[in-house]
Amino acid sequence: MLNFSLHNPTKIYFGKGEVKVLRDELRARAKKILIVTGSGSVKKNGIFDDVIEQVKNAGCEYVELTGIHPNPRLEEVSEGMKICRSENVDFILPVGGGSVIDAAKAIAVGAKYSGDVWDFFDGTMEPENAVPVGAVLTLSATGTEMNSNSVISKEDTKRKLALSTPLIQPVFSILDPVYTFTVNKFHTAAGVADIMAHVFEYYLNPLRDTEIQDTVAEALLKICIRFGKVVCMKPDDYNARANIMWASTLALNGTVGKGKISDWTCHAIEHEISAIYDISHGAGLAMILPGFMKVVLEKYGPEKFTAYGNNVWGIEGESTASESIDRTKKFFGSIELPTSLKESDISDEYFDLIANNVVQVRGKSDIFTQLNKQDILKVLHLS
Repeated sequence: MLNFSLHNPTKIYFGKGEVKVLRDELRARAKKILIVTGSGSVKKNGIFDDVIEQVKNAGCEYVELTGIHPNPRLEEVSEGMKICRSENVDFILPVGGGSVIDAAKAIAVGAKYSGDVWDFFDGTMEPENAVPVGAVLTLSATGTEMNSNSVISKEDTKRKLALSTPLIQPVFSILDPVYTFTVNKFHTAAGVADIMAHVFEYYLNPLRDTEIQDTVAEALLKICIRFGKVVCMKPDDYNARANIMWASTLALNGTVGKGKISDWTCHAIEHEISAIYDISHGAGLAMILPGFMKVVLEKYGPEKFTAYGNNVWGIEGESTASESIDRTKKFFGSIELPTSLKESDISDEYFDLIANNVVQVRGKSDIFTQLNKQDILKVLHLS
């Protein structure tokens, strides 16, 4: 196990009705709030009303930014930055899923910067200040509610890049599983795939003597497999939704990956695909992950995949490693996610561009697999 430090300052309020804590949290922190939302579902299902009640009880003024897309756009972030500056906003509250929260985080650093916020995503500049952010989560997937990451798309260049800085770590997040009941089957399933992909990015590496991290990772994968089908078939099953929601947060709040080398090649590949085709991130991962696993198995051997097959799927025998990958792909299909790029009408037209971009992004990190361009092209063709 490698040396590590761990400090996660996000306060989590988990459970039914926990939106009630919003009043006191805001009363202590804010005078004027920017509330960030997506396409309008939170207003239709009553979640927005719950939030506004507490905002008013806190005595806070608020302004709104609505219409954040899945794969949030730089233009939307820029609009939020303008609102923050013109309205003297001192706190940002996204109410939604990962895209809404990621957009809010980008707005938070951009509002305190005189230049182009994309400078932070392409690595030109490092942020030095940010408006504080809280969150009310409505979709279990990205884990952004308890981490320091944000991912934004720049449409004119077809790039999708990530920023990580403690400045955008939410000071609190409210996780009510009831707020995920109205998420449709497809996005629920895509969220499950996203959670599993986060776990695999940490899990699939050659380090040994990380039994705690690996056992936690395997437990999270088993939870996703056990409850993934349930939340898709019974959307108002509170226990299933609660387990998936907490698994989502734990998968990417730093706990699983500390003391290990992490690998984000699979995510880097998907980001390039969804930047071009604007597909659901979780669905893109479901298409890419099995092919990625096959290439990693070929290059680095069966040890980790055998452990995965044994401990998560209960597989034994010489073919355990390869069968574990097949089981993963079949699971994604069982929750009605696409399992190949062809199913989403994605051809090989941009494969070379995608591979070049991934190599460029990965060159900035010390990543375990070190897949080269040909390896990445192989992942794409296998997908």
